[in-house]
Amino acid sequence: MAKHITPLASVILCMFVIYGGAVHSLPTPVAGLSWTFYSTSCPSLESIVRQRMGAYLSADITQAAGLLRLHFHDCFVQGCDGSVLLNSTSGEQTTPPNLSLRAQAFKIINDIKENVEAACSGIVSCADILALTARDSVVMAGGPFYPIPFGRRDSLTFANLSTTLANLPSPASNVTVLISVLGPKGLTFTDLVALSGGHTIGRSNCSSFQNRLYNTTTGISMQDSTLDQSFAKNLYLTCPTNTTVNTTNLDIRTPNVFDNKYYVDLLKEQTLFTSDQSLYTDTRTRDIVKSFALNQSLFFQQFVLSMLKMGQLDVLTGSEGEIRNNCWAANPSTYSIIDPEASQESSSYSM
Repeated sequence: MAKHITPLASVILCMFVIYGGAVHSLPTPVAGLSWTFYSTSCPSLESIVRQRMGAYLSADITQAAGLLRLHFHDCFVQGCDGSVLLNSTSGEQTTPPNLSLRAQAFKIINDIKENVEAACSGIVSCADILALTARDSVVMAGGPFYPIPFGRRDSLTFANLSTTLANLPSPASNVTVLISVLGPKGLTFTDLVALSGGHTIGRSNCSSFQNRLYNTTTGISMQDSTLDQSFAKNLYLTCPTNTTVNTTNLDIRTPNVFDNKYYVDLLKEQTLFTSDQSLYTDTRTRDIVKSFALNQSLFFQQFVLSMLKMGQLDVLTGSEGEIRNNCWAANPSTYSIIDPEASQESSSYSM
């Protein structure tokens, strides 16, 4: 599934992204990040990551969704700082939205970090590796290539339970709830719809959308009126009770290809989550959904711009934070915890 990627240097020379014959300038990186940050200190970074990603995704392309989601969950909670990677009994990984993050995704990140460290010790942050693996996941699944500004540094701490929950809305959320989280981060309705397009790949637990099939109090079958009848029938086969433990594809048309079919699913009321279908039922985002469903190049163009915006949220740069030796732990003598709150709840989030 992997395809050839134009070398980053040649892309950066003109600082343009081209789709469908149109040329679109890329946004200027935030202070502290640069398109050429590792050009002399770790020039082999992208080729190292691409080689390892190619090995993993050629064996199992479904890992692309897990790695993309890991970047999302990192950036939305206290910024793109690698905090989600910290392995602790009270860390972000233990909170309900993160319990269904793929274990293999963490292993892939740790393996890539080891390979990068072997070539460029103490140079490349785990936060930058997350951004790069997310990009390569999109490309290797068929989506658009885009250059990444580097220079992020790794956090010394992880967010507590309340902070994590406040910044990762559940799949039962509507557009009003979603934009109340994304808006303060500088993300627009267009960004919301474009970033949601990441659900064109991946799978979900039944528990993440059981609210559209069953009464959440009684457990009695109660189909959401915005679910297509035949689609709902198949979902009931996959999730015959409100406690069924099973998974299904997020995109029924091309589940392992990064394309615009997710938006076609929305038009036909064949998506799993309330948070997804509400993008079409809400008049504030409906026309954006329609435009992406009709024009994949337009979706790719906006996805790149929105990913670049999201990937620079509240980054640590310069002397802030650190460059971790291992992605799963802060370096010795630097590790601290701010008001940790562990959770015993079970997961009801997407994969």
